[in-house]
This record gives sequence, structure tokens and C-alpha cells, in this order.
Amino acid sequence: MVRKIINRFRDKLKKIITGREKGSELAPAPQAQLLTEESQRTSRPRRGKKKEPKPPHIPENIRPQASLPEGDPTPPWDASQFLVPKIEGKTRFHDLDLPSEIMHAISDLGFSYCTPIQAQTLPHTLTGKDASGKAQTGTGKTAAFLTTIFTRLLRTTPPGKRRNGSPRALILAPTRELVLQIVEDARELTQYCNVVTVAVLGGMDYQKQQRQITGQQVDIVVATPGRLLDFKRQQYVHLDQVEILVIDEADRMLDMGFIPDVRQIVHSTPNKDKRQTLLFSATLTPQVISLASQWTKDPVTVEIEPEQVVTDTVEQLVYLVSSREKFPLLYNIIIRQNLERVMIFCNRKDETRHLAEKLGRYDIQCAILSGDIPQHTRTKTLENFRAGKIRVLVATDVAGRGIHVDGVSHVINYTLPHDPEDYVHRIGRTGRAGALGTSVSFADESDSFQLPDIEEFIGAKLPCIQPDPDWLSTPPPSRPAPKRESSSAPRSRPGGSRPSAGRPSSAGRRVSSSRQSPPRAKSS
Repeated sequence: MVRKIINRFRDKLKKIITGREKGSELAPAPQAQLLTEESQRTSRPRRGKKKEPKPPHIPENIRPQASLPEGDPTPPWDASQFLVPKIEGKTRFHDLDLPSEIMHAISDLGFSYCTPIQAQTLPHTLTGKDASGKAQTGTGKTAAFLTTIFTRLLRTTPPGKRRNGSPRALILAPTRELVLQIVEDARELTQYCNVVTVAVLGGMDYQKQQRQITGQQVDIVVATPGRLLDFKRQQYVHLDQVEILVIDEADRMLDMGFIPDVRQIVHSTPNKDKRQTLLFSATLTPQVISLASQWTKDPVTVEIEPEQVVTDTVEQLVYLVSSREKFPLLYNIIIRQNLERVMIFCNRKDETRHLAEKLGRYDIQCAILSGDIPQHTRTKTLENFRAGKIRVLVATDVAGRGIHVDGVSHVINYTLPHDPEDYVHRIGRTGRAGALGTSVSFADESDSFQLPDIEEFIGAKLPCIQPDPDWLSTPPPSRPAPKRESSSAPRSRPGGSRPSAGRPSSAGRRVSSSRQSPPRAKSS
């Protein structure tokens, strides 16, 4: 039995060997066949989305920069795309050899020619010279010192290793609003270059500002003196590597008592032989001139007179009214002329509050800007005013000085300022950078005595007119006045103000030879 099985197996083996020799193909074994089919299934591409192979890793520092696609006709920006014709007596930005990044931003902002303060300072400051300038707000002085700073930062490398919180440029300003405005202007001019600008000011998040200063290398710090001095004492900011120092509105620094703080800050920067210093002021008083001599070295002095600011671009009118006629006239000017962006100035905080409440009862969108308003609220108010969500901004001089909002068509002096210089600063909120604007002032029985000093300061006579009687009445308000709590005790008046006087007789009022309608911006 066993022998038969062995013989049978031997015969099969012979057949297999014989078949191979004749080239016959053998069927794969069942297990081998299964493996072959499985491998075919795995090697066969799956239906659906193909899996892309991962690109090879390229180190960050040697990756190629993004370029325009092939066939894209748009070339990189250069100054040849910013064509400005030469005009005798005007300086183009092309004539100043500015960095391409700055020229690109200037082109986007729509500027073509330098303002007088820019034309007189930039040729000197761009070469590293110190400067002291007399210029009002709205003359372009902010762009003058910012352009100087950016050009230096882009074309020179800082000496030595820099620590976090060690700015190359420092700008000091007296008010928080002015600091924020300078920072906004700086970011517009540096949109095409990598320059880090940080604001340091009171009334804002302390820890957030601390992190912004200490957590990175900062190129420019724009600050109010008090908060910056606090940061310096805490060693959050280091001023020993400041290359350019700018002191803006030095006269206002004096008025607000900031000069002792400014002295400490200046003494913490390198010696004036090793830094560039630019000082600007609305007036060059003996005190300001003394400060300039202490902090600058052989400065170029530039003076732009006030009349160059107010008479060419701002139409100025004064309405002779009684105290009771002021609000009806204000209401009709805003409503009948459909004004969309107006700044109204009052002398006191309680006046701004009372006026804003009254305008609100007539559904006129308005907000207050005064010194006792929290900084975050003031910042939000300015944002809404710029965005057109607020039609009227009622402000005091301290809060309103240095604010730059495009498109302000009218400035209204609801009460005339006691200081003629404040009048110039107020009306400087309109008619900026060559645009036309209108200034309307109300002179009642109390304020009319301020007019001679203002006229002497600006070097021009102001046209005084009486409003048309049709503009001296208002419809009933849409919302009633809020009820006030009654009290048996007499209520004191805020700030010791006197009660409003009654309407005077016509004999006590200045009368114009002809009546005119409320003012409108001049058309050219």
C-alpha cells in the first residue's frame, strides 16, 4: 500500500518536471494567488481625491519670496507711477529723495506737494539737522517729523544690539488724543515697511501697553510724558538708544505743567550731540525758545504764521446773537444745511453736556469729548465720529486740540474762547491740508468782548452779521427734557457760572447793514 502511494507521487513529480522542461505554465498555488490579488488591489489607485505627495521642507530663511504669476501685467510699484508735475514755488515729495516705501504710502494718501512747514523743514531734517518750528495744527507738521523719522530708520541700521523696549525714535505729545492721532498717521505712512510704532499714554490698559513695549523690539514710541516716565521708572522702556527725539506742541506742554517730566525724559536720552531733536510749537514764546536752545543743537528755525492757516482755507463768520438765540440758530444751521460732520466747541465741560443733551432731544446724533470722559470712551467716540455714526461732536479745548478727522465741514464756536490762540486751534479742525471749511462763531452779550483780541491775533477782521429771523426758531423736540429731582435747597450752578442773561434790547447790539443767510462753504 505504501509502495503504491510512493510510486504514484513519483509519477506526478516526473510529470511536473517534464512539463517545466517543455515550457508549460503552472497555475499559482491558491495562497500565492490570493496574495497576488491582494497586492493588485492595494496597488490599484483608489477612486476619488488623489493624495498629493508632501513637498520637501525648505528652511524659512531660504524660501523664495512670492512673485507675480507668469503673464501678470502688473509690475511692482515705483515712483514712476506717481506722476506729479512741477509747479514753480511748490515742492514735490519727488524732490526730497524719500524711500520708495514712503513714496508709495504718500501716493496712496493722495498727497502731491509739500505744505509750507514740510517744504521748509524736510530738506534740513532729512540730512540729520535739528529743527524748531512754529506751526499750528493742520499745517502738516506731523507728516514732516514722521517722514524724517521713517527715512532715517529705513536707511540706517541701529548702532549695537537693541533690547526690547528700546525705541530708536521718541515722540512726546501733551494729550492722549494727539498721541493716538500721531500713531494713526504713522501707521498710514508705514503701511509698506516694517516699522513698529507703540503708543504709551494714560487712561488706557496699563498691562497691554507694558506687553507691547517689553514683548518686542520697538522702533517708535509716541507718548504722553506722565505715563512714559512711569514706564521708565519701572524699567519697561529704555531711552538710551533714542536716535530722534520729537517734542510736539511744546507751548501746550508748558501750559499743562509737563515740562519737569519732559526734562527728566530728555535727560534719559543720549546727549543732544548724539541725537536729532525736532521741537514744534504753535507759538515761539521766550520760554519755548529757551527750551529749544537747551535741547537742540544749531537748529533750523521755521515759522508758519497763523494767518497762513486760517484765512486761505477757512471761511470765518461771526453771528451776533443773544444767549437765547444761540441754540435755535445752531439747530437750523445743522438741519437746514444738512451738515454731516460738525465740531462744536464750548468753554466748559458742563456746557458741552447740556448742549449735547439738548441736541439729542432733537434726534441729532452727537457725543461729548471733554477731559472728564474716560479715555476708552473718548477713543470710541472718535472712531464713531470718523465712521459717520456720530453727526456732531461737542468738545472742550483740552480734549479737542490735536484731533484730526477728515471731512469736518464746519467748526462752530458755541462760546468764544478766552484765549485767541484757542480760536485758531479750534477752527484748525476744518480746512485742513488745503481743503475748504467753514468756521461759525456765536458772539452773545458775554462773548462779543473776545472779538478784538481774536482779530488782532489772526491779523484779520471777522465779518459780523445777524441771522435771518426765520433761523431763530425751532420745532418742538421729539423727546421731552428729562425730569430733574426737586429739592427744597437751592441748587448751586456748576463751576460758579452766572445765570443766563435775558435778551438785550436792539440798541445794545451791533447791526449789520444787510442780512445774510447762515454760512456755507465757499465754492471754487
